[in-house]
Amino acid sequence: MTNQQIIIVEDEPEIAELIELHVKREGYSTQIIGNGNDALVKIKETPPDLILLDLMLPGMSGLEVCRALRWEEATRELPVIMVTARGEEADIVAGLEIGADDYVTKPFSPRVLIARIRNILRRRSKPGHDHSVDTSQILFGGRLSIDTDRHEVRIDGKSCDLTVTEFRILQYLCDRPGFVRTRHQIIQSVHGVTAVLSPRTIDVHITSLRRKMGDLGKCIDTIRGVGYRLDEWSPDEEE
Repeated sequence: MTNQQIIIVEDEPEIAELIELHVKREGYSTQIIGNGNDALVKIKETPPDLILLDLMLPGMSGLEVCRALRWEEATRELPVIMVTARGEEADIVAGLEIGADDYVTKPFSPRVLIARIRNILRRRSKPGHDHSVDTSQILFGGRLSIDTDRHEVRIDGKSCDLTVTEFRILQYLCDRPGFVRTRHQIIQSVHGVTAVLSPRTIDVHITSLRRKMGDLGKCIDTIRGVGYRLDEWSPDEEE
């Protein structure tokens, strides 16, 4: 059992109670808050381990709450998963670029929600965790290794010949597996904040990267209208 606390910011009681039911089953403690203003006050007073944040809230919107949290040093690193209605692609992109870590859509799969929560909290609980890319990373049960010093990627022990851009994209996605990255965020990470490139350029590089990664390429998920995510967990968890 875990003693980690999750604050659920949701103004629709039925949805809030459904989320709470599934989250509590996993051993997390919860608190439901029905509007953005009260949530921001509570989070600042007693920061939780993770926040499930609806976008459409009375008073202060979820985007405004997320922006306020990222503005202050004490709450800047708190994990935020947005909970939003389907079709709000512009809001999803805006939330991710403000600093939300991930999102789930309504109606949501409880298994997907729990997988997202576990993934974020698991990575934050690792000793020495930060948001920088490790000098060397090993993922997918040792099948994939990335050595940033040598600029080398190996899959199943064999060298994988990537372009500089493909390497940087994979490195960026592997920095935080399970976290959604918008195309704009990927462009900035690879080419810098002043780069002016078509987001579709990233799609071309991802297609090539998947092909070179073989069966591991399917672990780079396309998030339609938003960007990409590297999934470390088994696809069976999302059935």
